[in-house]
Amino acid sequence: MISSISRFSRIEKVSAFRSFSARVLSQNEYETAANQTLDRLSDYFDQIADNYPVSEQFDISHAMGVLTVAVSKSIGTYVINKQSPNQQIWLSSPMSGPKRYDLEETGRWTYSHDGEPLDDLLNREFRKILGDDRIDFSRHV
Repeated sequence: MISSISRFSRIEKVSAFRSFSARVLSQNEYETAANQTLDRLSDYFDQIADNYPVSEQFDISHAMGVLTVAVSKSIGTYVINKQSPNQQIWLSSPMSGPKRYDLEETGRWTYSHDGEPLDDLLNREFRKILGDDRIDFSRHV
């Protein structure tokens, strides 16, 4: 009997906190997943700007696979972008620094060095910035 083979290969990653399997995607699958993630994040940042008290400097820009969120002069700017050759999403955070996220088999973008998903980091940082625990990126990443 011939066994079926998963459509996606897996790469096992191990961090100090947990291990996870990163999906190996075709380039088209990666581009679709990354673009959808950036689109959803951009939409949610727009919702944040409309529904929460943000600074006058709060500005969102999304073009060519790069999402830039200028929070304020005192906090700084987030940059979230596709890194197509590595099939990753990269984040530059003014609070926690740079991180590179791989797409897990579960569909979550996860930082392999500490095992933290992108939405968890954004929740923690933007809840602190805005002082509001209702911030929830989990449906937008």
